[in-house]
Amino acid sequence: MSAPFSTATGTDVRVRFCPSPTGTPHVGLIRTALFNWAYARHTGGKLVFRIEDTDAARDSEESYEQILDGLRWLKIDWDEGVDAGGPHGPYRQSQRHDIYREVIDRLLERGLLYESFATGDEIEARNIANGRDPKQGYDNFERDLSDEQRAAFRAEGRQPALRLRVPDRDLSFDDLVRGEITFPAGSFSDFVVVRPNGVPLYTFVNPLDDALMGITHVLRGEDLLSSTPRQIALYEALVELGVTTFVPRFGHLPYVMGDGNKKLSKRDPESNLFHHRDRGFIPEGLVNYLALLGWSLTHDRDVFSIDEMVAAFDVVDVNPNPARFDVKKAESINGDHIRLLPVDDFTQRLLPYLEGVVSAPPTEAEQTVLAQAAPLVQERMTLLAEARGMLAFLFVADDELVYEDDALASLGERSGEVLRASSAALEGVTEWTHEPIQAALKTALVDELGLKPRVAYGPLRVALSGRRVSPPLFESMEILGRESTLARLASLADRS
Repeated sequence: MSAPFSTATGTDVRVRFCPSPTGTPHVGLIRTALFNWAYARHTGGKLVFRIEDTDAARDSEESYEQILDGLRWLKIDWDEGVDAGGPHGPYRQSQRHDIYREVIDRLLERGLLYESFATGDEIEARNIANGRDPKQGYDNFERDLSDEQRAAFRAEGRQPALRLRVPDRDLSFDDLVRGEITFPAGSFSDFVVVRPNGVPLYTFVNPLDDALMGITHVLRGEDLLSSTPRQIALYEALVELGVTTFVPRFGHLPYVMGDGNKKLSKRDPESNLFHHRDRGFIPEGLVNYLALLGWSLTHDRDVFSIDEMVAAFDVVDVNPNPARFDVKKAESINGDHIRLLPVDDFTQRLLPYLEGVVSAPPTEAEQTVLAQAAPLVQERMTLLAEARGMLAFLFVADDELVYEDDALASLGERSGEVLRASSAALEGVTEWTHEPIQAALKTALVDELGLKPRVAYGPLRVALSGRRVSPPLFESMEILGRESTLARLASLADRS
């Protein structure tokens, strides 16, 4: 008799995010957190956040802190779990051993788990003796060991593993992303859930925690799809025991792929959440892009707010096909979100990326320059880390300006003439704002010297910023002021 699947909807929905704290957060992991969060917020249900930290060799407190940092940066919050509390704690597996032990004892008593003494070599030899593939695995032959047989094994000094008695029938479920999936009877044998040393395996504690915490929908990566029938088999045992009354609905989210259509691995820089933060992604931009890794708001619109995502998100709309992490598209969407920020907010967000360029906190004079310059670069930026290259020239002393090699290489043979003519024209500007500056330079360079604007203004850009690309030229001159502008034109003219 198969157990019923959850029928929870609306505020009864309970989803979970349960990472293992190993390494820095991977964008695929965070995408999973985002989809669970969005589904909980869309339905009015609850998101439970627990930590699967039973692998002492690989888990680290540093990684745990990084996961919290990443979620908070992206404003993905949770209703129950680590740091939030709730009725089903503790929310770290390493603190739940007594809970697991009690359920294991009850499952053994009911005959839903049984003791298994066979070694790997014995299982292989048995397969050969029975004419089966030696690697075919366990054939359930210890299901009905007698008390005498068990005692004899113990007398040899053997400690048993515990195996789940798997139902001898097909196991089917309706995947929320992929539709109906059936694993035929015999797809897998009775599997170990507790090691001989008494430590339960992930395949046991993960579904048990879900059952104890009332999780109704398990939204997780496609790589875990093959373990789902084992989880359902265990759930049926937990229902029979009265630990829960239902099996959760499962939805397996698509792989996140990197270049060359290979799964995005932890070794790829693009997989590291903090790599993107360091480069100047803003939370709004990165969340928007992560949402597109398997889901879309509408067929013709890629840029949307997190509130719009929550209003529209349903896991049944997730695309089962692998999603490719496209850095250029992510940057483009981030740039769109940068442009949507109020300019004061944008200016504040630049400050961490201008460390060493402006004081911390900025002086009043620096604040004034930033307030004038920020709107000029906000239209041109895709990543906040570009701020240093775009704005540093406004904060250095005239005689400390560094010219980039490619900027100097771009100077034509008439650069000296252009710079000197510009200085002469600017001497006559009485009102130092960008419009009279532009008018004076256009007259001197385009009208009188007959230069194309690109040829005319390129050397001026290099003189002011030391770079080939800078914020709008005439506005930059206005911000720098007459004295600095003329000093910088003269300095490069002397080199030309």
